[in-house]
Amino acid sequence: MAGRQFLVALRVHAPCGRFAGAVGGVGRAGAGGRLAVYYAAASAVWVGLARGWVAQRPGLASALFAALWTLAELMRGRWFTGFPWGAGGYAHVDGVLVVWAPWIGVYGVGALAAWLAMRLALAGWRLRVLKPLLGLLLASWGLQAWGPAFTTSAGQGQVQLLQANISQTDKFQAGSGVRDALQWYDEQLRASRQPLVVAPETAIPLLPQYLPEGYWAGLQQHFAQTGRPMALVGVPLGSLAEGYANSVVAMGPEGSRSYRYDKSHLVPFGEFMPPGFVWFIRMMDIPLGDFQAGGWRQPSLEWQGQRLAPNVCYEDLFGEELALRFTDPATAPTALVNVSNIAWFGDTLAVDQHLSISRLRAIELGRPMLRATNTGATAIIDHTGRVTEQFPRFTRGSLTGTFEGRNGLTPFARWAGAWGLAPLWALCLAVAAWAAWKRRKF
Repeated sequence: MAGRQFLVALRVHAPCGRFAGAVGGVGRAGAGGRLAVYYAAASAVWVGLARGWVAQRPGLASALFAALWTLAELMRGRWFTGFPWGAGGYAHVDGVLVVWAPWIGVYGVGALAAWLAMRLALAGWRLRVLKPLLGLLLASWGLQAWGPAFTTSAGQGQVQLLQANISQTDKFQAGSGVRDALQWYDEQLRASRQPLVVAPETAIPLLPQYLPEGYWAGLQQHFAQTGRPMALVGVPLGSLAEGYANSVVAMGPEGSRSYRYDKSHLVPFGEFMPPGFVWFIRMMDIPLGDFQAGGWRQPSLEWQGQRLAPNVCYEDLFGEELALRFTDPATAPTALVNVSNIAWFGDTLAVDQHLSISRLRAIELGRPMLRATNTGATAIIDHTGRVTEQFPRFTRGSLTGTFEGRNGLTPFARWAGAWGLAPLWALCLAVAAWAAWKRRKF
């Protein structure tokens, strides 16, 4: 019985499956199968513990299912560098349960959905199915209507987000993608009249020392002039001797030209190679495929009363890591800036998936997210997770719009910034241990 109920619950919980199309950068079915082992193990433990007392203790059985499911997601999201794509909470970014995200984060939302799924599965068609459903929905609607506002306005800003739409097959080719990127981004950056202009991850695809003579210095001198906008540009930095970094640099007045952000959470099989996988660099044609990570608490960029916190590509999958910058409310970012290149995935579900992930981060942390990408989705997301502006995908051009920075901390930003995901781990393990103790009585 327990095994059948698990399958029913999985079908109820299945909306998260639509976000599982791009599981990591490896891009092979075998990787998805290996990652599914986490959930298979959680299911086996649930069946083993719940056998014989599901009917007598449906509430406990549902709580156990939610705890084990969440532990599987936490393990997948953290172990072996972390593969958090497809966490169940992202399926609810437009649903009623998302109202809990500023409190308990994406994994907490996934846990609520898993609990509800199993509770409904165990109730079958009986009237008591309405109790957990209505209780949770009413609480969610009440929180949405009368819940507290955790953040306040930090003022308006105007931004231009650049999107060159250079295919991944051409991006690192000297005679096509590199030449095209250098010319187009140079023209667009110099022509910008917006207060802030953002170019995506590795918009400049070469180390500055290998750029055409005068190119890098010319850009810096241009933005150093009075009245010029502030520019944030994705570029690799470093050398063979000191190591390489996937970076975002600021170009602007004298006080900001020293600002640099180095990507902290590197992509396995994309930015660093585990031992024995050097062949993957050659297959994917990734120059500089072995980067060094930056620090976790790098400062924000001060700009016109805002504090801008860059993050690079899939770093916005790790809300608990972004929350580390929120430990001090006085220096916490007022806006997040994501620069990405997910042209690796082409015109696939990964584009929508990453946009949904960015939206969830904005809700969790109560901050707008400015997304500058190579091929899409280039967008402005407000602090409630609403996409206010979006540039057409797989086209070349720029998106100009306004955003509202925010001050103040959500509960998730407070506890995740202080303790990471440890409270969730502890709670789920405690539920599992309690269920194991209870199991001895049946």
